[in-house]
Amino acid sequence: MPKLNVLVAGCTGYIGIQLIKLLLKHSKIKIKYLCGNSSVGKKISTYDKTLKSKKLPNIIKFNKDLLKDTNIIFTALPNGEAQDISKYLLNKNTLIDLAADFRLEKASEYLKWYKQKHKSPNLIKKTIYALPELTGKNIKKFNIISCPGCYPTSILLPLIPLIKKRLLKQDNMIIDSKSGYSGAGRGVHKKYKDKNLYESLSAYGIGFHRHNSEIDQMIKKYSKQKFTFSFTPHLSPMFRGILSTIYVDLKKGKTINNLHNQLTKFYKKSKFIKIKKQNTLISTNDVINTNNCIISVCKSKYKDKAIILSAIDNLIKGGAGQAIQNMNILYNFNVKEGLR
Repeated sequence: MPKLNVLVAGCTGYIGIQLIKLLLKHSKIKIKYLCGNSSVGKKISTYDKTLKSKKLPNIIKFNKDLLKDTNIIFTALPNGEAQDISKYLLNKNTLIDLAADFRLEKASEYLKWYKQKHKSPNLIKKTIYALPELTGKNIKKFNIISCPGCYPTSILLPLIPLIKKRLLKQDNMIIDSKSGYSGAGRGVHKKYKDKNLYESLSAYGIGFHRHNSEIDQMIKKYSKQKFTFSFTPHLSPMFRGILSTIYVDLKKGKTINNLHNQLTKFYKKSKFIKIKKQNTLISTNDVINTNNCIISVCKSKYKDKAIILSAIDNLIKGGAGQAIQNMNILYNFNVKEGLR
């Protein structure tokens, strides 16, 4: 089988650079085009010197004619821009979006949370929210694949199997997540110039962070019930990684053994989800530069509560790696191709 031609739009951001590095390791892929706006005409090595020795095309501006000899378009663009590209897709094209353009199932929800009108509302029903361990081969029916946000990835992977099994109470769930500052994008230093990023911890988006919308949407989808939760993200003085701490109330008669056993069973065949022994202390250092998610179920001082820890690399499992994992499923490649 000849290699698939790939176009990466939004190639100079942290996620775009990470995506290129992983695609270069993928034996079935050729990076045909790199697209940007302010970076047009430059080499990608301007943004990451480790790419200097790689044979990669110069950055050009996107135009729809590029789609004629492209199989897969990865978009790591500001919100709204993948919606523009989606209008030009040919039957042979697959769009894998790493932003939020197609994560929400209603255009009204997108307007509410992202404060912009959806430009391709007719395509929303033709897309899939693709968390690979949950959606699996269902993505084969779609040619627009929406990758989850980094925080929701770290949160939904431990929660969904427990919610499906009805092991948790529906209220008072508290989700506390801490991310490396790369999660805020390349403009993070301008945006948070007064925050002393390298030496302080900052809470932000309290109560109304955009990722609330997709966490809520997916919990409802899998539980068929309304759950109430509080989610607070924090910027941590590290470049990459997410650690989510989730405080849950157990259904009557359930214990942390039930939670641990369900997660172990659910992810038994997963190549990237690692369920640790109960009460294991985990850190982002355990997952940096991997596509893994590690999960630990811990006891609380209260018998009817539990604390769940989940760690991922936000740029890989929470971004570029998850996108490639979805592509591997779509094309029947080895699921670890490009991700070893």
